Amino acid sequence: MRLGQYSAGDEEPWCGAPTDDGRVVSLPEAGAAAGLDLPRRTDQFLAEWEWQRKAELAVEYADSTGAGVYDADDVAPTAPVSDPEKIVCVGLNYVDHAEEGDNPIPDTPVLFSKFPTSVNGPGGTIEWDPDLTEKVDYEAELVVVIGEEAHRVDEDEALDHVAGYLVGNDVSARDLQHGDGQWVRGKSLDTFAPIGPELVTKDEVADPEDLDIWTEVNGERLQESTTANLIFGIDELVSFCSQAFTLEPGDLLFTGTPPGVGVYREPPVLLEEGDEVTVGIENIGRLVNSCSYL
Repeated sequence: MRLGQYSAGDEEPWCGAPTDDGRVVSLPEAGAAAGLDLPRRTDQFLAEWEWQRKAELAVEYADSTGAGVYDADDVAPTAPVSDPEKIVCVGLNYVDHAEEGDNPIPDTPVLFSKFPTSVNGPGGTIEWDPDLTEKVDYEAELVVVIGEEAHRVDEDEALDHVAGYLVGNDVSARDLQHGDGQWVRGKSLDTFAPIGPELVTKDEVADPEDLDIWTEVNGERLQESTTANLIFGIDELVSFCSQAFTLEPGDLLFTGTPPGVGVYREPPVLLEEGDEVTVGIENIGRLVNSCSYL
């Protein structure tokens, strides 16, 4: 199953399920017609008991009655998870990416965070003030979405707490990141965490650690790798994080980027106003965003 958030007109976004025939089912609307009280936001929806089965029931009811069904052309996709409590990110999680920046290979996961106000959606604009930063970079990442509270879970139980996966772009202001001595400000500018296009539930992904991952800027392929090259796997990362802090439904875990980021290319390839960035992950989707100055 795929889950996104959509808006029809000026209304607040709602959690929906795209169908194979070019329609989108509003889960709160179809659920209400079927007698199910379903939350509007994805993070709240994931906290529901048996959320996936409830989503399936809402879609089945919509298929048979037409309740809550919209043409995809009549709704606007937004960030699939718009209000995560936490955005946890993993640095240097591909050997060749660590090496391209002359960084040592980490023995344990290197964690940092992005603020929730950085969340951006498919088709959204990555924006920054050129007086604040002059070195904005892209980072293709597989993003894990937490579906069940995880507190001090073992690795062999970690995936039980995962709802699914997204395409993510860990946009980075390199001059702020490297100049500050820590990464939070350079990673957390508003709009600097594009995610989408939809959450793909884990049952639809046979092996999240064997997916092609890539980035194109204005159609030029600049990153190309596979999640098989992750140093720390998803079960390790979820377990590691949960030993220190509780992961909640809707939390996002950016798992790291492969080599080919712009700042380490010769010559560097940094984002500019008018650029179009496309991040793709096999079986998950393509996330497209444009760039603009404030």
